[in-house]
Amino acid sequence: MTRTDLPSGTARTGAAASRRTALISGASIAGPALAYWLNRGGFAVTVVEKASALRGGGYPIDVRGTALEVVRRMGILPRLRDAHIDLRRLAFLDGDGGEVAAIHPHTVTGGVEGRDLEVPRGDLVGALHAAVRDDVEFVFDDSVDTLDQSDHGVDVTFRSGDTRMFDLVFGADGLHSHTREFLFGPEEQFHRYLGYCFAGFTMRNPLGLSREALIWNTPGRAAVLYAVGDGAAEGGSAGNGSAAGGGDGVHAFLNFAHPEPPFEAFRNPRAQRDLVADVFADAGWEVPGMLAALHDADDLFFDAISQIRLPRWSSGRVALVGDAAYAPSFLTGQGTSLALVGAYMLAAALADQDHTAGFAAYEQHTREFVTANQDLVGEGDAVLFPTTAQALARRNDMLRNLDTMPPAEGRPTHSALTLPAFPTPS
Repeated sequence: MTRTDLPSGTARTGAAASRRTALISGASIAGPALAYWLNRGGFAVTVVEKASALRGGGYPIDVRGTALEVVRRMGILPRLRDAHIDLRRLAFLDGDGGEVAAIHPHTVTGGVEGRDLEVPRGDLVGALHAAVRDDVEFVFDDSVDTLDQSDHGVDVTFRSGDTRMFDLVFGADGLHSHTREFLFGPEEQFHRYLGYCFAGFTMRNPLGLSREALIWNTPGRAAVLYAVGDGAAEGGSAGNGSAAGGGDGVHAFLNFAHPEPPFEAFRNPRAQRDLVADVFADAGWEVPGMLAALHDADDLFFDAISQIRLPRWSSGRVALVGDAAYAPSFLTGQGTSLALVGAYMLAAALADQDHTAGFAAYEQHTREFVTANQDLVGEGDAVLFPTTAQALARRNDMLRNLDTMPPAEGRPTHSALTLPAFPTPS
């Protein structure tokens, strides 16, 4: 267990000791964002993270619509603007590697050039942590082992053996949330599988790509090379998670249709590699080199393309936020934005009322926005990744006919919620 204590002078004594206490499980995006706003709402906050440190690197993520106002109110918008990735070109390739169409990325994503943000995931995590690290306690290399709720609080036993009581506990621990399992049972009953899996990792830049992405497709399979920097041919090194953030590496993705979610592979990296290698064994273009890089990658991220649909987001003194409560899938491009907006709405609902009323208000005012964004994609409706030759031909025809200019406005769904003013704690 690694504890990051509050700085000198901020010990919780006197009036501070009477503040409501909150534990957040997860220090990725929803967790630190919630910690920031709960602290603003008068809570004494602890964040526990099973990893030994913040997770840097990672593929690019989008911040759009209402979420932009959240990061503006947090004061981190200028830092994120500096980290913005200016992806200029998105090219679709056929099975032989020939170009089908090249378009502006926002034409597909529904983003707004000059306003919406795309940033390396690690940059957003770092900005969120920097905004809150002096005001809350972070505990790394530990996790929640058991929760025991009572009228007085939540008794938490940590994997390290420590025990503590908190007034409230929040699960910000992702798609495969243990907190959600504590509350509502196994994931399978809330896991809405959309028919695809993906593996993401970084590798060298074999084509010298620069601020562009290439998407290779055959029915049911897609390979993506995504260069966020100014590339140099043959640069970088496989498995170096930092390479893709500079000029000499790319983010690589291998997406594929799969009839059932491979639950047995979610926590088994060897099974993940074997599954992807089998699916793409006979693929052409740059895929053989991508499979070789996958084998050696030290930053592999594998998952199903899925959503979480829950009838409620809280039980007693415990509530969920972000992917743990309402993962929309990366096909919507809204996972990060929903996490940021949800964290704000949850903390705002708790700032001036008790948890029973606050949790109810959180759902009442946030669920419609969440559902609308989840509904941006339906089951089997991944237009960019067709599963049949006929669907692939239709998609290619659609791409050839798309306007190459980005839209003047983003999708209305991205901005469908107006943030309330943050309450003054009672």
